[in-house]
Amino acid sequence: MKSFKYAFFEGKVIDLENAKISIMTNALQYGTGVFGGIRGYYDNEGKTLSIFRIRDHYKRFLSSIKLMGCAFPYTLDQLVEIHIDLAKKNSPTCNSYFRPFAYVGNTSLGPNLHNVTLDYALYMIPLEEYMPLGKGLSLMVSSWRRIGDNSIPARGKFCGAYLNSAFARKEANDNGFDEAILLSEHGHVCEGSAENLFIIRDGVLITPAPSDDILEGITRRTLLQIATDNDIPVIERSIDRSELYAADEVFLSGTGCQLAWVHAIDRRIISNEIGPISSKLRDEYFATVRGKVAKYNDWCTKVSV
Repeated sequence: MKSFKYAFFEGKVIDLENAKISIMTNALQYGTGVFGGIRGYYDNEGKTLSIFRIRDHYKRFLSSIKLMGCAFPYTLDQLVEIHIDLAKKNSPTCNSYFRPFAYVGNTSLGPNLHNVTLDYALYMIPLEEYMPLGKGLSLMVSSWRRIGDNSIPARGKFCGAYLNSAFARKEANDNGFDEAILLSEHGHVCEGSAENLFIIRDGVLITPAPSDDILEGITRRTLLQIATDNDIPVIERSIDRSELYAADEVFLSGTGCQLAWVHAIDRRIISNEIGPISSKLRDEYFATVRGKVAKYNDWCTKVSV
């Protein structure tokens, strides 16, 4: 994968090619780490990168670390400063994606989080579309169930938990679908393998509640606010599988996929084109992340690169 030259690793900015860990590293063996994903949108005219909701992303990042119960040597302000400094150092001229990563860097045997201080790294890559925006996605409801809150909490972005996502996505891809939808152990719709999910029925925007084992997505929160501000009714509640098929519109959201509309689920056609509410939200979202909507400008951190 193409990447930028510099990364933050072991307390300083170094060449990415030198940011190496041992094969004995605990996080590699057991998935004992947390990660994030943050986008920066490049403005060619202003030569700036608009980093979207940077503080909110790092607040969730620190919340995930808190759930792990480990010590961590960086504050919110320090993480933001490191992030901005790395963006300036790499001087991107395209849309970019940042991956912060806190992990158990020791080489001790066993998945033990007791008395651990996490290491920290940050790198960035060029990223445009993660999922295709020009066509609707084909989804399937996976036979794999989402891990429950009392197993590995979905509200934390824990590295090891994403094996659950990988199982579901492999099943979907092996069967000719673009992405999977996971249900909870109670049979309610959770989310995609790595995206939040929304349905629209009779003009109402509906998305699973955080208590339905979902990631508390930053993009999800953004779209809920945009919808509310545009007088689109919003409900956070449990969604049954059959409601997916009855929906007027369905889309996935996330930092990576942004807003990707759904054509079909389990080979049942939802819509042959992006629906009016999905389209309105997507247009407003892309204007927002680029700092073009004044009332949401506080969400955008403009960095001269």
